[in-house]
Amino acid sequence: MPQPTTTELTFSDAGMPWAVEDWSAALHPPTVLIADDDEDIRDLIAVKLRAAGYHTLEAGDGRTAMALAVNERPHLVLLDISMPWLDGLGFCYELHSSPQTADIPVIIVSSRGAPADVDLGHIVGAEDYLVKPFSPAELLRRVQRLLPLDD
Repeated sequence: MPQPTTTELTFSDAGMPWAVEDWSAALHPPTVLIADDDEDIRDLIAVKLRAAGYHTLEAGDGRTAMALAVNERPHLVLLDISMPWLDGLGFCYELHSSPQTADIPVIIVSSRGAPADVDLGHIVGAEDYLVKPFSPAELLRRVQRLLPLDD
């Protein structure tokens, strides 16, 4: 059976080949889906993430967020619990129940900060839980921990 070939690009000043897959990834920053029914929160998060080098998608309800997650396959989801059509807990559970989307990490960003709420967020599959109000710098640190940008 013939071996598959890989295309490599070599730049005269680079000194080493650079696989096309790496080059393509460098042109397309990681995508973060922001799902929150509060437009001001979505805008605040989106501005901070885009300034840090991420690509963002936004949804104001759980059903739209699920459609974006399935069709766009973001690298990370930032998720509010209280949303119309499908709440954040149901979204997170459904997202991680499907083999197609089970590997997408979730950070819940919610005003519900009781220990039981945080525990429930982890039970349905969230990798992290950030309580509102939050520091934009802290949100960015948590995003970068789960989805580092390659330098």
